[in-house]
Amino acid sequence: MRIIVGISGASGVEMGYSLLQALKAHPHCETHLVMTRGAELTWKQESPRPLEDLARVADYRHDDEDLAAVISSGSFETAGMAVLPCSMKTLSAVACGYAAGLLTRAVDVCLKEGRKVVLCPREMPLGKIHLKNMLQAAELGCTILPPMLTFYNAPASLEDQVSHVVGKILMQFGLRHSSFRPWEGGVHA
Repeated sequence: MRIIVGISGASGVEMGYSLLQALKAHPHCETHLVMTRGAELTWKQESPRPLEDLARVADYRHDDEDLAAVISSGSFETAGMAVLPCSMKTLSAVACGYAAGLLTRAVDVCLKEGRKVVLCPREMPLGKIHLKNMLQAAELGCTILPPMLTFYNAPASLEDQVSHVVGKILMQFGLRHSSFRPWEGGVHA
């Protein structure tokens, strides 16, 4: 199974690293990473790790300006793609079909081939244009999975919150995350 991981220039780029680590735990899964220039800048601002650490977790890394990369073609079979985090700029490009870079081209390819696309928009609060773009992307076939806080699983740390988001993304591809704690039911008064 091949999965493309896109990381765009919104806050939360470390979540993309966590997603790649979780996918690496599945030996049958080959990962293809593509980052926007904005993501690279955000990484330098938010992460204590060098960018090379992120690149090493992926099986393959593609330059966002390389529109001839294998992931730009529908004949290169993948299970689909997750964009974590997904900036509002990237969301807008997806909603409008503006595939100027490799990340948005790869989304476009996945959609035209009927493959899974999971977008994890990172913005707060959401404006009307953001909501319209999310609706448009959903109508085009994307799964909209914002990295929202969850409390039913009794998280003890930020890492637990990120693991929950990563687990929800993996579920979209029929995979499990060892750190994911699903809802187990309960009675509320």
